[in-house]
Amino acid sequence: MDYSVEVERHYAVRGWYSLVHEIRHDGGTPGDTLIKAAVGVIIRNPFAGKFVADLGDLTRPSLAIGYALGERAAALLRGRAVESYGKGGIAGTSGEQEHVVACITTAFGNPLREAVGGGEAWISSASKVAAAGTAIDIPLAHKDELYIRSHYDAVTFSVPDGPRPDELLICVAVATGPRVHQRVGGKTVADLNAAV
Repeated sequence: MDYSVEVERHYAVRGWYSLVHEIRHDGGTPGDTLIKAAVGVIIRNPFAGKFVADLGDLTRPSLAIGYALGERAAALLRGRAVESYGKGGIAGTSGEQEHVVACITTAFGNPLREAVGGGEAWISSASKVAAAGTAIDIPLAHKDELYIRSHYDAVTFSVPDGPRPDELLICVAVATGPRVHQRVGGKTVADLNAAV
């Protein structure tokens, strides 16, 4: 199924946006390249400018957004596996933070997990109301174990002309590994693998 088409069947989509960071080092010796990617979609907010108790019209079809953004983000990693993920969004100034949250609940999260190759850990998230062009830091954490400190990170994402007041920016981020030169200890991926 083409989930991008499915998203556009349920939501008024203005555009799809993406970015990729390839990080070789952060002051130390270059090692394996860390790839971080973020993908977002801007949709019209049907509840902009009014208070509505039932946000189900945003939540029910959001599984398609989870699949579509997950597939698009994973594809940007050039064949490498997703090790960490996060989600978030920005409501335009005529909307509410809750409108974003309605789009990134479990209905969205489980398809996102499936699209990126699975994930046992809850998905870190951030949401806010802001003007067009405002950046959001999408938090990252290991996809199978929240307490793996090496993978605590973020991807800063923005769309220069969005979200407009009556729009929502819904976005996800993924990464291929831990922070470059991580060395502050804590539970490791090796610990996780040994426990399996």
